Amino acid sequence: EWRVWFDTEQAEEAQIPGEISTILSAIDRLMLLRAMRPDRLMNSLASFVTNTMGKDYISQKPFSMSSAFEETNKRTPMFFVLFAGVDPTPWVEGLGKEKGISTENRRFVNISMGQGQEAPAEAVVKQFAQEGGWVMLQNCHLMSSWVPKLERLLEVVSEGAHEDFRCFISAEPPPMASMI
Repeated sequence: EWRVWFDTEQAEEAQIPGEISTILSAIDRLMLLRAMRPDRLMNSLASFVTNTMGKDYISQKPFSMSSAFEETNKRTPMFFVLFAGVDPTPWVEGLGKEKGISTENRRFVNISMGQGQEAPAEAVVKQFAQEGGWVMLQNCHLMSSWVPKLERLLEVVSEGAHEDFRCFISAEPPPMASMI
């Protein structure tokens, strides 16, 4: 019986042989699969999480820049954590064009942060806070010593900022403690 179960294509869905199947909890079943059919564990874990917590924990809705933008305002910058293969620039530029904000009408500025970019970034933040516009400050992880100054600047300018002012920031995550 066990050989048949073991050789079953979808062992996580098949009946476990013998009386043991009546006393195994869902967690016990996961441990059995981990020991005997590790190749089927991910599918079983997905089913377990779906059944116990709901499918929202397994299937995420695709990212919607429009929905995320609705949660921002002149006082709330949007922060993107960078990882391989993802560039938020087209999302921001695309939404900006929908809302009439672009580099063509000089209401959108994209600055890739690096040495010497602090002053231009600060000037654009101040200008757009007064006049309205979007600024995207990319790769702020390269300017970690400047970030507290940016944070304070955003606090100050947001007080009387134009309703159309938005700041978008991107940075890589900090290294994990085990990698330092």
